[in-house]
Order: sequence, then C-alpha cells, then structure tokens
Amino acid sequence: MITYIIIDDEPLAHELIEEFCSMLPHLQLKKNCYNALEAMQFLNQQTVDLMFLDLNMPKLKGFDFLRTLSHPPKVIVTTAYKEFALEGYELNVADYLLKPFSFERLVKAINKAIGTQKPGQQSEVRKEENLRFFVKGDKKYHQVASEDILFIEAYGNYTKLFLEQEMILSHEKISYYEELLPPAAFLRVHKSFIVALGKIKLIEGNQIIINQHKIPVGQTYKSLVSKLYGV
Repeated sequence: MITYIIIDDEPLAHELIEEFCSMLPHLQLKKNCYNALEAMQFLNQQTVDLMFLDLNMPKLKGFDFLRTLSHPPKVIVTTAYKEFALEGYELNVADYLLKPFSFERLVKAINKAIGTQKPGQQSEVRKEENLRFFVKGDKKYHQVASEDILFIEAYGNYTKLFLEQEMILSHEKISYYEELLPPAAFLRVHKSFIVALGKIKLIEGNQIIINQHKIPVGQTYKSLVSKLYGV
C-alpha cells in the first residue's frame, strides 16, 4: 500500500487529487493538511510514502517547509506557478504538476515518484528488484510489479508488457519503460525489446529465450548482451 498526504490550502485541490487517487488501487490517503505547519506536526509523528505539495500557502511556503524535513517522503509539487520548477528539482522533487492537471499526468507523476523511491525509505514502496507502477490499458489502470515482467515489446506508439500471467497493451512508448525500470534488473536488447534479466532462460545466437518466447538481439546491443555471460 502506498500512503500519501495532500498539503494545499485550497479545498478544491484536495478534492481533485483525492478523486484521481481513488481510481488507483493500493493508494491510501493518510491526511489532508491545509497548511505546512499542520503537515509538519503530522510528519513528526507518522511517515508516508508520498506527499502532494502546494507551494503558495500561508504562514510557511511549500519549499520552505520542504527544507525543514530531514527525511521527507517523495514529493509531487502541485502548483499554478511554473517559474519555481528549477528550485523544485534542486530539492529532489519527484515531479512538478502545473494546475490544472489531468488524471493521466498525475499517474505519470506517481509512477515517477514511486519508481525513484530508495530501498528502505519510508515504508519501502519500492525495492530495487520489485518496482510497482500503474499502466494504462483497456481503459483501466493496472498495477504492475516489475518482478512479474518477462519482457516489453514496442508496438508502434504503444508497448506490450508480457507478464507471468497476461499481456497488457500500454499507451506508453518503450523509451518510457527504459527510463522507469531499474537498470540492474532490465536491459534493452533491441530497439523494440527490453528483457527482464532474471527471466532469461538461455541465450542462443542472436536470440534470448524467456519461457516460450524468442526475443531478437539487435546488432547495436550485442556487446551489452555478451557482457551477461562474461564475453
């Protein structure tokens, strides 16, 4: 379960974020905070995995509040002011959402945030070998564990995620998953394929065998693949 709080002085912002997050399984709201001091008091007593943080709030501004936290959760900034984006990235903000934002944009921000969570941080949202993220497919949002992925195949402007028990047609390009997935566990072996290293059964010539699937190795990726078996 991914726990989160919302820190914003606008009730409508809380309603929108709550509505969007309620459409994603395994997200749990822990607290609605309407100023930074309220959030500070809460975080002194409890931990969460993620916080949605507004910047322009009374008493204590969002980034000033963030600087007071020695071990902050992952942060998704929600604001109408794009001029503060650079300062946000200097503070290791996971993503920066400009109001008004769409449901799809919020999902991408959550994927980015939980995908960069360090092992052992907060409630261990992500371990390096088992990242969880949401995939849009068939008008639904599927939660996927990276340990269940066999390989990923580019399919025009979409991608096919081949899992242990199913295949999901994703609305993202393969480059999105190459950036999202941990490089210690996944390798791009072709312009159209990313494989899970732990699922490889054998490598035969220019093919990688995973279960009953045969994945080609691209010419420009041969040297990377050869390193897997010490050549």
